[in-house]
Amino acid sequence: MALTDIKIRSAKPREKAYKLTDEKGLYLFISPNGSKSWRFKYRFAGKEKLLSIGLYGDVSLADAREERDKARKLLAKDIDPGLDKQSKKRSSKIAAENSFESVAREWHTKCSSKKWTKKHAERILVRLEKDIFPYIGTKAISEIEAPELLAVLTKIEDRGAIDTAHRAHQNCNQIFRYAIATGKTKHNIAADLQGALTPVKQIHYSSIKNPIAIGELLRSINNYQGHFPTKCALQLAPLLFVRPGELRHAEWSEINFETREWKIPAKKMKMRVEHIVPLSTQAISIFKELRQLTRDGQYVFPSVRSLKRPMSDNTLNAALRRMGYTKEELTAHGFRSMASTLLNEQNWNRDVIERQLSHGERDTVRAAYNHAEYLPQRKEMMQKWADYLENLARMNIVELKVG
Repeated sequence: MALTDIKIRSAKPREKAYKLTDEKGLYLFISPNGSKSWRFKYRFAGKEKLLSIGLYGDVSLADAREERDKARKLLAKDIDPGLDKQSKKRSSKIAAENSFESVAREWHTKCSSKKWTKKHAERILVRLEKDIFPYIGTKAISEIEAPELLAVLTKIEDRGAIDTAHRAHQNCNQIFRYAIATGKTKHNIAADLQGALTPVKQIHYSSIKNPIAIGELLRSINNYQGHFPTKCALQLAPLLFVRPGELRHAEWSEINFETREWKIPAKKMKMRVEHIVPLSTQAISIFKELRQLTRDGQYVFPSVRSLKRPMSDNTLNAALRRMGYTKEELTAHGFRSMASTLLNEQNWNRDVIERQLSHGERDTVRAAYNHAEYLPQRKEMMQKWADYLENLARMNIVELKVG
């Protein structure tokens, strides 16, 4: 006799487990503890088997009958419903392990420990958690289609964050490449989106490149009346033309007066490769003068408020504004452009210049071996560059001679 919900609800637990039979192999198993679970009894390959369907309450009588009927259809096709359920469960587990978010986090963990600075790793993870995971994070990476990813990236573009959309695309491209390498997918659909996003407007850092104007700038820096470490940082910025963040995070332990080198650790560099900055006589003089003031601290350029922290990221730009230079005229990053332009104009070896600027070596293994590449030429160039700037500051316009 077929079961009813009233009969099921009124069934009480007994000292021993018992069952209430429905139809076509379906029955309700009632345990001594009162739990009621649906089971389907069937025969396959001459053996009696049971298929667990679920607990009553979670699975209604109608739903249990529907699951029984699905199992009977599989049996009609000579498929064991129990094995089919196990197979689907395994596939579901594999899909969860190979979801885009799971693969992305695995990729992120590996890269964080080997390639990136902590801050860079955090920025990437925040970008993925905010803009990518909510939309395709739970989907198996092998099932994501190019239009699907493009729709996610377009959402970022639609709020005006064009650069962020491109960075997210780059990260997805790296994640798919990692997934291919680890056997989790066969195709990099992110690569198919090349050219599909709105182009990024190139950022041009304001800079001064006229020798006479550079001389005026250097004299203004030498006459700067603000915080002394800030003045020294401004004096060193054109001499060393490192990135502003690298300069303000400089530590005394990295400066070697004997070898006349500043070795910036890999963990501070964008691509986690050590960078050597040869120190000219002029740069060493500035460092030694500053050391009398900040030698007891960790940082060469400490914060105004604490010797335990480096100066803030806006300090140099704020100092340039106080000196009368607008952001359209000059930024702290512009000293790199200044050096690059003038050194190239004076026919210094472009590879030597690019190496000193620590530009663009994407192969981190090769870069790790090449951090000292062209070092003798770089040392000569840095000294002659410092001599050239010193002459400009003295209003003596001379040609920067190539060695």
